[in-house]
Amino acid sequence: MTIAVTGATGQLGGLVIGELLARGPAAGIVAIVRDEAKATDLASKGVQIRIASYEDPDALRRALDGVDQLLLISGSEVGRRVPQHTNVIEAAEAAGVKLIAYTSLLNAATSGLGLAPEHVATEKRLGESSIPAVFLRNGWYWENYLQAIGQAASSGALFGAAGDGKVAGAARADYAAAAAAVLTSDADQGGKIYELGGDERLTYADLAKIIGEVAGKTVEYRDLPEADYAKILADNGVPEQFAAVLAGSDAGIARGELDTTSGDLQALIGRSSTPVAEIVKAAIA
Repeated sequence: MTIAVTGATGQLGGLVIGELLARGPAAGIVAIVRDEAKATDLASKGVQIRIASYEDPDALRRALDGVDQLLLISGSEVGRRVPQHTNVIEAAEAAGVKLIAYTSLLNAATSGLGLAPEHVATEKRLGESSIPAVFLRNGWYWENYLQAIGQAASSGALFGAAGDGKVAGAARADYAAAAAAVLTSDADQGGKIYELGGDERLTYADLAKIIGEVAGKTVEYRDLPEADYAKILADNGVPEQFAAVLAGSDAGIARGELDTTSGDLQALIGRSSTPVAEIVKAAIA
């Protein structure tokens, strides 16, 4: 069986490739990348490298030739993702791919997050496809807070707009392991939906306490109105549009949209999720 991963040199894609390499021969893995120069390490391990971007339907069709299962990692260009994902899906249909796994968003069908509509539209297109699909609805990565953790450890304050909402976060490596488990499973995965989140369901006040414990100082959470938090992010160099997305995500956390008790992640990876303290230690180091 041949498994292809889009965005294979990205942070999540690279981790998925690593998990697949640990589970089977490199000859059965296809890394679809935009820049071949960034894939030299994968090539040295025997992974097949194929060049295509989400914007190039012809290259995608060639890249998917002979592929049995595809992990479509959602694109990073917010606002462009639906046509990009559609290009991948149509190329997979033309190539005769037998299963598509798609990295969606936790609780996508009901989520009010600004990131949700493109995921919902992609899920809809996959539902209309002739190819069976499985939705990996990833929750928040603890790594999303790396910069905030460092600043909080330094200043003694963690800022946000999440109120007392909980985040069932997990490490990026946990989501990668879940994707690899699905792609290498003997069970029929077509039509399945996994709501993926970690064991630790933390408020920002909980996160601030953990940062403080690791840093050896008091760190307090300071809750702000969404607009005020977006302004702080923008004032600290975050692009204005992305600052609005982040602040809006905090508002979604306050509504409970990035929390889950499904247990799907733990069942797939066969263990508990990575403790957030490990991510905090790495961020502070």
